[in-house]
Amino acid sequence: MLRGVLGKTFRLVGYTIQYGCIAHCAFEYAGGVVMCSGPSMEPTIQNADIVFAENLSRHFYGIQRGDIVIAKSPSDPKSNICKRIIGLEGDKMLTSSSSSFFKSHSYG
Repeated sequence: MLRGVLGKTFRLVGYTIQYGCIAHCAFEYAGGVVMCSGPSMEPTIQNADIVFAENLSRHFYGIQRGDIVIAKSPSDPKSNICKRIIGLEGDKMLTSSSSSFFKSHSYG
């Protein structure tokens, strides 16, 4: 009796750990559900919209102009920000700002 209950309990714990590992790998490497904050992507993505972020295409195709990327907010690391790529490294950008400040930075 006790042996049967313990056997079922250990099997249940084992299955729970296995499915937890599979879920972790799926969300970490394939993609997951993300809530984006901030109005900068409106009307495409509204503030507090929940989106599915997939992580596989960047490994196969790289980041291109027009892609939407999701990153941790520098001001609040608990929230995510969504931004559209408008330029890549080496592109010359024309801004409507009167500031002559341009920042050259490489992200590897």
